[in-house]
Amino acid sequence: MTSPLRTSPLRPSPIRIAFSPCPNDTFVFDAWAHGRVPGAPGLDVTFADIDLTNGMAERGEFDVLKVSYAVLPWILDEFTLLPCGGALGRGCGPLVLAKEPDADLTGRTVAVPSERSTAYLLFRLWAADRVPGGVGEIVVMPFHEIMPAVRDGKVDAGLVIHEARFTYQNYGLHRLADMGEHWESTTGLPIPLGAIVAKRSLGAERLRLLADSVRRSVRMAWDDPEASRPYVREHAQEMDPAVADQHIGLYVNEFTADLGEDGYAAIRGLLTRAAAEGLVPALPAEALAFAGDKS
Repeated sequence: MTSPLRTSPLRPSPIRIAFSPCPNDTFVFDAWAHGRVPGAPGLDVTFADIDLTNGMAERGEFDVLKVSYAVLPWILDEFTLLPCGGALGRGCGPLVLAKEPDADLTGRTVAVPSERSTAYLLFRLWAADRVPGGVGEIVVMPFHEIMPAVRDGKVDAGLVIHEARFTYQNYGLHRLADMGEHWESTTGLPIPLGAIVAKRSLGAERLRLLADSVRRSVRMAWDDPEASRPYVREHAQEMDPAVADQHIGLYVNEFTADLGEDGYAAIRGLLTRAAAEGLVPALPAEALAFAGDKS
């Protein structure tokens, strides 16, 4: 009698995830991406800067993405905000730079990395308070082109993010304002920058597993920082290792492990203020709730 064929159960498809090559993201996801988080699903990683991942989310692409908090009002019907893995903090806001230390931005041209970014929302909220005459033309360009454009006089000022906080003086530029300082002084809350979102269609159980995998990957990176260094260096775009360490230290913190009450308050505060200024659609109160908490 012939024995029946034995088939091994199919492994679930890997999670298709997109996040930036910046050191904070590679640090956070290193352990998970390399299969060192027990029980975590496999990852199929795509690297893209956040202005691109925002567009991917709006088109409903990928299972999990790192996006700007500013894009949440357009995507939360299809995606849920994970309560971990993102970037919030203090003393880490975007900067407005110019060639002159006392430049007046009234009616001036300002380069920004995206109009669907947290940096842009923080900038517009700052300008509403501090540039009564209003800024002039807004020019969108890749963030790595902004400082050279300001230096070369192609634009009057630039809104910069990421490691530019640590390198702008190399371009002979001056800091006009720190969007984070303005936000913290007016709200007392941390600065909400980047979020991790996942498809609601994955289901509550799968979403809980993803959140748990993120948290464990973060804690493993903290427990053994040296393990993540090759991955960070591989994707850091020739960034000086000391700057990469500063970057990680600034953007990976307790809010990365868990948003907590202050984290959620910061996100609600940003989107509520931005909606009042007509910058984003208003969100219902329950929109930020994690879908993995639902049975």
